[in-house]
Amino acid sequence: MSEGKERPVQGGQFEMGWGSDVIAQMLRDFGIDYITLNPGASYRGFHDSLVNYLGNRDPQMLVAMHEEHAVAIAHGYAKVTDKPMAVAVHSNVGLMHATMAIFNAWCDRVPMLILGATGPVDAAQRRPWIEWIHTAKDQGALIRDYVKWDDQPGSPEAAVESMLRAWQITRTTPNGPVYVCMDLGVQEQQLDAPIAIPDVSRYEPGGDPAPALADLARAVELLANAERPLILGGKVSREAGAWADRIRLAERLDARVLTDLKAGAAFPTDHVLHPLPPIKRPSKAACAMIAEADVILALEWIDLAGTFKQALGQTESEATLINCTVDPYLHNGWSMDHHILPAADIRILCRPDSLVPALLEALGDGAGHAAWGTIEAEPPERSGGDALDYQDIANALTAALGDRKSTITGVPIGWPGYAWPINEPLDYLGGDGGAGIGSGPGIAIGAALALKGSGRVPVAILGDGDTTMGINALWTAAKYRIPLLIVVANNRSYFNDELHQERIARTRSRPEENRWIGQRLEDPVPDISALARGFGWTAPDAVATKDDLMQAMTDAVATVAAGGQALVDVHIMRGYDPTVVNPGGMDKSG
Repeated sequence: MSEGKERPVQGGQFEMGWGSDVIAQMLRDFGIDYITLNPGASYRGFHDSLVNYLGNRDPQMLVAMHEEHAVAIAHGYAKVTDKPMAVAVHSNVGLMHATMAIFNAWCDRVPMLILGATGPVDAAQRRPWIEWIHTAKDQGALIRDYVKWDDQPGSPEAAVESMLRAWQITRTTPNGPVYVCMDLGVQEQQLDAPIAIPDVSRYEPGGDPAPALADLARAVELLANAERPLILGGKVSREAGAWADRIRLAERLDARVLTDLKAGAAFPTDHVLHPLPPIKRPSKAACAMIAEADVILALEWIDLAGTFKQALGQTESEATLINCTVDPYLHNGWSMDHHILPAADIRILCRPDSLVPALLEALGDGAGHAAWGTIEAEPPERSGGDALDYQDIANALTAALGDRKSTITGVPIGWPGYAWPINEPLDYLGGDGGAGIGSGPGIAIGAALALKGSGRVPVAILGDGDTTMGINALWTAAKYRIPLLIVVANNRSYFNDELHQERIARTRSRPEENRWIGQRLEDPVPDISALARGFGWTAPDAVATKDDLMQAMTDAVATVAAGGQALVDVHIMRGYDPTVVNPGGMDKSG
């Protein structure tokens, strides 16, 4: 952030004197750097505490134009740092705006401290009309099924324990957002004296669980004797040591590795033991590799049994399966984000970062000699015409970046895994968790905030639907000088749904030619570049040729490397490589 920006007069010079000061002080004690928010009168007391009591620092406020974006920014920040940011949302209506983004964060298992507010619970204190419609008896019920914990403390003293518990729970494995609702009456209660806040270090969440010794011994024996061991690398941490451990384990076992574009970087994709591009659904080669494996080690793989169903035609693999996951601790039955229940021969309830080093130590030195044959990916299908596609975007971006490191914060549904190599933990951050479209810009801004000063160029490759739904998030990046490049892979359509409509028409023997109706973003085509410029970004007019794309990408990377924000709107052909994604369950034969 630029120094001196939004610094209040006499900020930070007041004694703790109001209920909301207590909550604000706890954010500082937690070490939270930023709080994203969209202002609202229901937390006017808390807002004053952030500005005048804390001086708008530690944490600093980041204003967003919509609560969805405020939450998405915190989501992106956590995807880089594995640490929670704070978010404030206005009353019940702000929380309603935020719900989709909260669901994304829940499905993506990221930590986040969300603070909401309600009109005074004491009806005698409510202002007529507005504070009645903005008061709810149980506001947390709106999101209780997709947060780890929620509370509404009834006094400043009670808020201390509520905040401590929320901070502990959101950072306890498995992670997820938490919600604390601040009664406006509690916020504006004058204190007789400052409230003592305990040493927050005594409320740390504790270490991660270790694998049970008996399960570890069985897993070691199975992996050491496997002929065709396969590692499925799913949702793992960004920690460099854990990345190196996963490589060491694969090399020790001579195992093949498969990774998922829905998750962040888990393994270098150009490593000899990672023979296929990352997948969203199994390609034919990935199906064959899963079928041939005799022992599979799944490391927080997303939808394990669903992957087997796609690859094998059934939800159980004939291979011996070691499933390392803590995800069942969050399953509550409201959402089906737990996916198909997978069978497993050994179920190890700990994080991959705890299991992998334990396996390495128990396996000891040596080298595996697996019996894998040659595994070759299917060649990509490209039109060969003049129309731009995803690979053209990747080629132009590669040339423009040169030797600069980058972080891809997200990619659209049709992005092919072969288009972009992943060689380091921060090269790629994965999907949005809940497939809630419109989250891409906010998540990218949060990730870029976390990467500021790292030397990496943050790049979001987004679809046009995702971009237009979240376009006003761009203002926050411009206002707070957060460097970011957004590339819009613009096919001027909700194309995934076109393919679903084609499948339905085919099934019902109706005209497939009508699939586009009610799907196309045309007549007029939204001028995404003009919208971006309106929010303070550098954005050339849309490009549709390779030469124009190369020049626009070169200029954009230079802008971002200098600390700016740039958007490149790329008009691409409509179509997905069938080795990447198969919307609607269609195949080539129909």
